[in-house]
Amino acid sequence: MGMTVSAKILADHAGLGSVLPGDLVEARLDLVLGNDVTTPPAIDIMKKTGKDKVFDKDKVVLVPDHFTPNKDIKSAELSKKLQDFVCSQCLTNVFELGRKNMGIEHVILPENGLVFPGDLIIGADSHTCTYGALGAFSTGVGSTDLACAMASGSTWFKVPEAIKIVLKGKLSRYVTAKDVILHLIGMIGVSGALYKSLEFEGEGVHEISMDGRLTIANMAIECGAKNAVFPVDEVTLAYMEKTNPSRLREGRYKVYYPDEDAPYSDVITIDLSEVPLTVALPHLPSNTAKASEIKAMKIDQVVIGSCTNGRYEDIKTAAEILRGKKVKSGVRCIVIPGSQKIYRRALDEGLLAVFDDAGCVISTPTCGPCLGGHMGVLAKGERCVSTTNRNFVGRMGSPDSEVILAGVPVAAASAVKGEVATPDDI
Repeated sequence: MGMTVSAKILADHAGLGSVLPGDLVEARLDLVLGNDVTTPPAIDIMKKTGKDKVFDKDKVVLVPDHFTPNKDIKSAELSKKLQDFVCSQCLTNVFELGRKNMGIEHVILPENGLVFPGDLIIGADSHTCTYGALGAFSTGVGSTDLACAMASGSTWFKVPEAIKIVLKGKLSRYVTAKDVILHLIGMIGVSGALYKSLEFEGEGVHEISMDGRLTIANMAIECGAKNAVFPVDEVTLAYMEKTNPSRLREGRYKVYYPDEDAPYSDVITIDLSEVPLTVALPHLPSNTAKASEIKAMKIDQVVIGSCTNGRYEDIKTAAEILRGKKVKSGVRCIVIPGSQKIYRRALDEGLLAVFDDAGCVISTPTCGPCLGGHMGVLAKGERCVSTTNRNFVGRMGSPDSEVILAGVPVAAASAVKGEVATPDDI
């Protein structure tokens, strides 16, 4: 039996000639990721293993981003514990607040050239599946698995079944990669790909930018997927040339292709030209609807940013829609660039001035409101249109608040309208 891309990456990293879906393997890791919430408990667990040093100071990456800038004493203590660990381990890939290379973990790891095709990556954050956009196998784990991986450099996997997602056609104007993944989640549900790999292919892939692919892969977990993988093409190579040209030219990566007889549990074809502007209504990412069908839903807040939609392409699109307009009175619009590099580029290009003129709040890169942490927590009865990735009950604050997920064009237009925007409002 042939193998999928995900199976091949796991087989190679486990030192095996082949694997089958359902096999349990122990595989070496190329990168291990933790943040300011998940790493502190992992530090305590690692000590209990008897290990006092990480397996490789260059391959353990720590990013304080969830509650930073520190929102209270407890979050400050978490950050301090992480920083003390960094110093004791002499880690090289640490991203401190305010530095040029800092930001939200799933934005800055690709941006700083730490992710390449064929890599096997785990992170103690569910949206670690983001890096499949570059042809890597990446997935989220808990703090216990993070601790053991930091110490040993390996972890166990069950080889996932795979769903083939065939993309064809081109996106319509203002329809984004966020609409594509919301459309897919709406089709199959939040458990539709449970512990499976989403493997994308088709001519439509080439119509989606790297920022868009990162957005789609990021939200694979929202339909239960273990990971998502995009094929490596000229878009991937161009991105790698910008982020880490030396590794690209040295060939320190591996491109995998699925076998012709690779097994898939399902094949789903999506015509990009038929994907509408899509929103996910409370309280599940699968509760999708066409933006054109939404009627008079008043809002109190808009969030543009996060590890899903805080990349340069997103910030630029938001500025294009908000240019010369004003945020509706009574509505808060919070713009959060995903990294300091994106923030500075937006500053240099005048995009931040557009947001300021429109009446937006501009934040330093942080996860902040996405998880109800800070910088935009909702009160009882409030409703937010957000470009983030989850809209569960209480996700952004009060359990009696509501979050509607949308792409950047709908979110930006909603800030002006004061209601969930329809295509006519953009």
